[in-house]
Amino acid sequence: MTKTTFSINIERLNNRIQKLGEVGALQGGGVCRLALSEEDRLGRDLVRSWMEDLGLDVTVDRIGNIIGIREGRQALPPVMTGSHIDTVRTGGLYDGNLGVLAGLEVIACLNDLGLETERPVAVGIFTNEEGARFAPDMMGSLVYVGGLDLDEALETTGIDGKSVGDCLSEIGYAGKAHVGSPEVHAFLELHVEQGPVLEEEGVMIGAVNKVQGISWTEFTIKGVSNHAGTTPMRLRRDAGYVAMETGQFARKLAKRMGGDQVATVGAFKLTPNLVNVVPNQAIFTVDLRNTNNEKLLEAEQELFAFVEEIAAAEGVSVSRRELARFDPVDFDDGLVGRVAGWAEHLGYSVKTMPSGAGHDAQMLARVCPTAMVFVPSENGISHNIKEYTAPEEIERGANILLNLMIELAQEKRSFS
Repeated sequence: MTKTTFSINIERLNNRIQKLGEVGALQGGGVCRLALSEEDRLGRDLVRSWMEDLGLDVTVDRIGNIIGIREGRQALPPVMTGSHIDTVRTGGLYDGNLGVLAGLEVIACLNDLGLETERPVAVGIFTNEEGARFAPDMMGSLVYVGGLDLDEALETTGIDGKSVGDCLSEIGYAGKAHVGSPEVHAFLELHVEQGPVLEEEGVMIGAVNKVQGISWTEFTIKGVSNHAGTTPMRLRRDAGYVAMETGQFARKLAKRMGGDQVATVGAFKLTPNLVNVVPNQAIFTVDLRNTNNEKLLEAEQELFAFVEEIAAAEGVSVSRRELARFDPVDFDDGLVGRVAGWAEHLGYSVKTMPSGAGHDAQMLARVCPTAMVFVPSENGISHNIKEYTAPEEIERGANILLNLMIELAQEKRSFS
């Protein structure tokens, strides 16, 4: 039996991507919409207005997630899609935003077709996915599924000293809807790959089958400030030296372990940060990731042991704080297969692959069958103002999202 296929309106979707990109726009391209900032509020207001224009029933929950629902014939658990619109400080137009706006394009197509689905169809905008202002990342979706206590999340203090709860109130998104026990039939997320694999291999679509585990640790090293010219090397207690040696160790550790292991020192601050003074404090982060949790644990243990050893040798103190820790997540095999199946049916080359970045989908996987659709990122660039995915590549991914969501939304029985 031949499947009926539908196509999205790429001009409409691309126009929305460009319009949202004007909110928090940076010189030279890209955007800065840190979570719960004024720019984030403006972006939320814009996308929420589009949801309402499409006739969705829009609610805001207590962690600020925005959920828009299109009714179905029956009051069944919805088929859901979505992502986030908060960005890193030098973000692009596509990371997260594509997943939300492609979800709205699915709704717009259903409206255009006058198609009534058995199940409701929902689009979510999840709070603080990036974790660039408040740790952990994927906070909104984690609270949404009950994986993080709401009060703990609301009390979390960001890099500027403000709490999540206070900022939600300031921007008018401290909602009332309950969080913690959603009923969802299935969740799909369309996303740019944020890496080079699809482009390098000439593949159009990634059917994402898993997400790497993530370990974020903040280290604080305390030593003694002293004169850079008069203090012999053997008598120094140099916090900066310990921090920099740790950064080198993390890099060498990842290369030695190989496979999917990666390591990044992303934030680094020295005190007093003067050219002629031995630093008395260093605060820095190490981001470790691996698709294999045993390997990730091994990397953590080696890193922590090294920091303790070198700190003792230098005569400085060390403390560490866990910012985020998520085990690797496997997506639903059946749903991943259906993503690949629709890609093949539509004539798109497809590769089953893991995600190196964290996504809201990995949190939804705790409560329902979940999968992701990747489209290529030009030169593998993301978290950068030069992030780009061509409209024709976006169109392919959004067509898979549209057709599979319609298929799922017409299912009367629980997912199988």
